Amino acid sequence: MPAAEHRSRRSLAEWLEALEQAHGREIDLGLARLGRVWEALGSPRCARRIVTVAGTNGKGSVVHALEALARAEGLRTGTTTSPHLVRFNERIRIDGTEATDAAIVAAFERIEAARLALPEGPVSLTYFEAAILAALLLMAAADLDLAILEVGLGGRLDAVNLVDCDLAVVTPVDLDHQAWLGDDRETIGAEKAGVLRPRRPVVLTDPEPPASVLGRATALSAPVL
Repeated sequence: MPAAEHRSRRSLAEWLEALEQAHGREIDLGLARLGRVWEALGSPRCARRIVTVAGTNGKGSVVHALEALARAEGLRTGTTTSPHLVRFNERIRIDGTEATDAAIVAAFERIEAARLALPEGPVSLTYFEAAILAALLLMAAADLDLAILEVGLGGRLDAVNLVDCDLAVVTPVDLDHQAWLGDDRETIGAEKAGVLRPRRPVVLTDPEPPASVLGRATALSAPVL
């Protein structure tokens, strides 16, 4: 990322351009680098309850359906999805409204300051990792009842898995991103099931989920719905 002294001069478009060039690889799965920055930011919880949505097909639809249902019940919600169609702001919604440029820029500035000030030295973040951190920061500041987080790729090593969910949803698993996740549904399912947490319920929308997903739920005593 560019030097910290130029942070306040950047527009959202400039930030996004810089983030596209900030890391050597567009996809770099793992939580170590991201986790250090998140801890430096104080690791604030993004909502009182958190739903993480993994799977291959239908993740975005599930996120928007859950958001609509929760808001109809009067809950304050936050969502993060990817990719965006027109505007980056689509990726972060707070109580039904897209985050503003100013709010996202302020979050990026906080992330940049934390990244540069790490005791062991700065680390670089991918575009997606910075976007997730920004979403989590904006949600944490919004006093939310429910955060609904869409996994970008896989689950176990995806940036969204930085936080513990109260409910996991795994949509139908198919062959996707095989270079990173594996060559068959069972291997890929195991990666998706990485978002499950001990004794926390999981909703499976696939009528025939991979055995690896069911096995992970059993190992964690996670109730399956």
